[in-house]
Amino acid sequence: MPEPFDLLIIGAGPAGLSAAEAAAREGLRYLVIEKGVIASTIHRYPIGRTVFSTTDELEMEPGALKPIREKPTREELLSYYLHFALDHDLRINTDEEVTLIEKLEPNGFSITTSRAMYRAARVLFTIGAMAHPRWLGVPGEDLPKVHHRFVEPYPYVRRDALVVGGGNSAAEAALFLSEEGARTTLAIWRSDWENRDPKAGAMKHWVRTPLEGQVALGRMRIILYDHVEAITKAAITLVNDEGDTMTLPNDVVFVLVGSDADLTLLRQLGVKMTTGKVSEVPVYDPETFETSVPGIYVAGHFTNERHIKQAIAVPRRIVPLIAAELRANCQNRLR
Repeated sequence: MPEPFDLLIIGAGPAGLSAAEAAAREGLRYLVIEKGVIASTIHRYPIGRTVFSTTDELEMEPGALKPIREKPTREELLSYYLHFALDHDLRINTDEEVTLIEKLEPNGFSITTSRAMYRAARVLFTIGAMAHPRWLGVPGEDLPKVHHRFVEPYPYVRRDALVVGGGNSAAEAALFLSEEGARTTLAIWRSDWENRDPKAGAMKHWVRTPLEGQVALGRMRIILYDHVEAITKAAITLVNDEGDTMTLPNDVVFVLVGSDADLTLLRQLGVKMTTGKVSEVPVYDPETFETSVPGIYVAGHFTNERHIKQAIAVPRRIVPLIAAELRANCQNRLR
């Protein structure tokens, strides 16, 4: 087993990169473990997608992200985060998954991964929120034609495509499909379709406007639905919000109704959970972001500081606190 680390960081998204940089500045022995690639959540975005946020909400350093247009594409943002890690020579192990964390006595943790075992005085979770896509729980949802992630529209030209969901990701997928020649239907709740308040999660205007344009041209159909009843190889049956049952010819279904972070390791450690907006989230100190298990910290999407800008800022506040505590503990042991 390698020498113990001061801080082991799980996840190499913006929060994890920020934490690693802060740890390096504090002189901590640290390591980032990432089961996928750097900025894995961004990597899962649709190919060619324009990111909704502005550069000042995404960049690690002011003025460093320079997209060709006002907002960066998926590829520009991926390249930016990758080069941030390379330019700062951050210690990151990709394609390595943490499988078990155990509390050591009198302090510290043992971390088992798909490749090795480590010890660390503190552990910081900076994992993303797309590990577990939400399912509708209807018959036929496990068919090969049903997807819980949208990548690109090109395989579905002149095919009957249905997108289920009310957020930006669902609306954008429907728009891409329609623009590239799929016979597209968007099934959306009336409350989501009529919502115009950005603070209440309304779809962005630069998605809604061209989407409504596709509807006006007769290239896309909007169904205000109540629930999906079943999916078969050739069709999908749903009930609209007026109570009418509809069966639509169908070649492909995209269920894009959100996703959740994988909190399994935190639960196994005994971290207390509370009810969030749609799922459980860990309980943590709002100043230090330490959970109910001493030495275990959280940052990023499943905290109250969930947007990328805050996810980058939080580790820069809490890693110095962790470093100061570790130095104080070391001095106390030497006395």
